[in-house]
Amino acid sequence: MTLTQYNIRIEHEKFGELMKETFVDPIQFKLFLKMVQGCLELKNNLTFFNGSDFLVHIPYKHLVDSIIITNTPQYSAADVLISRSKIEAEKTK
Repeated sequence: MTLTQYNIRIEHEKFGELMKETFVDPIQFKLFLKMVQGCLELKNNLTFFNGSDFLVHIPYKHLVDSIIITNTPQYSAADVLISRSKIEAEKTK
């Protein structure tokens, strides 16, 4: 079984990492990327609130000067178990 994560990272030269978010659902990731692209093309601020726990507001002048990086690493179920066992081993020390 292969699990895929969808990551987006927005980094600014002066302010550093503005946003680092991981999505599990590919449709939500695609919609978020379309929103970012729309903000860049229409010269709008990037403002998003999911209604409960995630709010981001990046003014256009900083968004356009930022580097936007996406990636979609794939993990097998074995990779998840190995990393989980490493974390548990570190907690017991």
